[in-house]
Amino acid sequence: MRMTTNGKTGLGHGYYLEDLSVGMETTVSKTISDADVQTFAGLSGDINPVHLDDDFAAGTIFKKRIAHGFLTGSLFSTALGTKLPGPGSIYLSQALKFRAPVYIGDEVVATVRVTAIDPDKARVTLACDCSVNGKTVLEGDAVVMVDRRAPRQ
Repeated sequence: MRMTTNGKTGLGHGYYLEDLSVGMETTVSKTISDADVQTFAGLSGDINPVHLDDDFAAGTIFKKRIAHGFLTGSLFSTALGTKLPGPGSIYLSQALKFRAPVYIGDEVVATVRVTAIDPDKARVTLACDCSVNGKTVLEGDAVVMVDRRAPRQ
């Protein structure tokens, strides 16, 4: 993310509530690296050896190390906060269902799609899906608060 000298990002304001419609969607993708897993472990404190220790992971049902589920889920935050609805939106909730492991080296594609708009509360619900090679590995729903273009009278 680009930062300017005044501390603001190079991103402008995202969509306003009035600009959104059901069915709008966007994607972000990321190839999960060992450095990502190591950094996430350090930031989150989740040092479960299934993420960090090859020998330990070899003895699990996964047979090799897997990425943290919340590392994968963080791609939803990327999509919501930078693309749809984008900058200015406020993440209120997220439901998650972990469907399959993500391995180091996997390219994860996160898709968010607007499924409902509540104009009275200025809230938007989005279906969220992370996939690897077209297979869903993580899914759920997010609710975000979105700015109105003009204040309500």
